[in-house]
Order: sequence, then C-alpha cells, then structure tokens
Amino acid sequence: MQNATTSVSGVCWSCGQTLEGSAALCAACGKVQPVISEGGEQPDYFRVFGLPRKLALDTAALERSFYRLSRKLHPDVYARASAEEQQWSLDQTSLLNDAYRTLKNPVARTEYLLKLEGKPIASEEQQAQSGVQPGATKEARVPADMLEEVFELNMQLEEMRMNRKMGEDDPALRGDLEKARAQFEAQLAAVDEDLKTLWQQWDAAIDADASATAEPVKDKMFSLLDRRRYIRNLVRDVNDALGA
Repeated sequence: MQNATTSVSGVCWSCGQTLEGSAALCAACGKVQPVISEGGEQPDYFRVFGLPRKLALDTAALERSFYRLSRKLHPDVYARASAEEQQWSLDQTSLLNDAYRTLKNPVARTEYLLKLEGKPIASEEQQAQSGVQPGATKEARVPADMLEEVFELNMQLEEMRMNRKMGEDDPALRGDLEKARAQFEAQLAAVDEDLKTLWQQWDAAIDADASATAEPVKDKMFSLLDRRRYIRNLVRDVNDALGA
C-alpha cells in the first residue's frame, strides 16, 4: 500500500536538478524529461499527476491538470527542439493520455489500482485465452446468489435465439428479457454504489497508513469488480438476443 507519491530517483538531463516523482518537466528549468520506467513498467499513472493512490478523485481537478500538462508537452512546442526532446515530448504525451483515460473512469481507475496493489482483474482477452468466452462464464464463476436467475436467463436466451433463426417473435419472451435486463442494470447500479463506499474506506486507510485495514477493502473491491463484469456481460447477452 502506498500513502503518498514516491520520488523516482533521477535528475534533470539539462540542469542537473533532482526530479520529483515522475516529473515530465523539470521544475527548475522547464525542460521535458524522458519517461522513467519503474521496474520495466510504465510509471504509476497516479504519480504522473502527482497524486497518491486514492480512488475518490476530484475528476474536474484531474481534467484541469491533464489539459495544463497537455499544453506544455504538446509536440508542437518542441518543433524546434532536439530530436531527443521531440521524442520525449511524444512519449510523455502518450503516457499522459493513457494515465488520464484510465484515472478519469472510476471502474478503470479501481481496476488499475488493484493491479498496482498486486490484485489484477483478468481482462476479457485473458479470459478468452484461458477458455472463458466474454459474455459466457463458467458455472464456477456465477455469483452464488444469482445461480437461479442466470439459469433461467440462459434458457430464455436460447429460446430467443431459436425463435430468431426460425423468423418467429414471442412478445412475452421479449418482455421477460427486457425485464431481466432492467433487473441486471439495477444490480449494476447497486454494485457501483457499493464501490463508492469502498473507495472512501480505501482512502481513509491510505490517510491513516493502515495496511491491515486496506487489505480486506482490496479483496472486497476485487470481488465487486468481478461481479460487475459478470452482470455487465449478462446485460450484453440480453441486448444481443433482443437485437438492441
């Protein structure tokens, strides 16, 4: 667990001043810096914006920081600079865009933090490679409290697919699927509210530097995100069956 932005060892290539964090620009001379990898990985996205690893972010402030840095790092600014500085500008701009795209989205932000904290959520591509097709999940992955409704949904989906193959339409079945979709969307909203509560708990643990408190919060966030992905895939399956 990390409770503050940590400096990455480095000095400005131009003036020799110590760089703080993953500084894209030297605070002393303003020169663009090369991207400093951390153990062969991209720099911490939170650190790119000078932020601690917290989840309840001020997205308006994040957006302002993004545009401020974007203007300073834009390749046009370095059109007359050395070839190295031009490349560093491109690299820093790419990193900044990736960091902003991830941190502005609350779910992506939570998934990213869990990855940093050693609890990565498998991507749908990784699931497919392991034999779990996106949108269709192995029985063991079905949340225990959803077994009955998922079983019923699968029967309805199969019936709808058969009807479509034969060019038939069953208004009652369509209504049942639309009702199921509404229920799953409500469950997604409930999961998102539960996640917001866990963000507050995580941030409080960060402020208190309480690792023992943070660990169970990570586990709960991991479980909720897995549940969220499962439900989202159910909604997608229903939409596909309805032709939505």
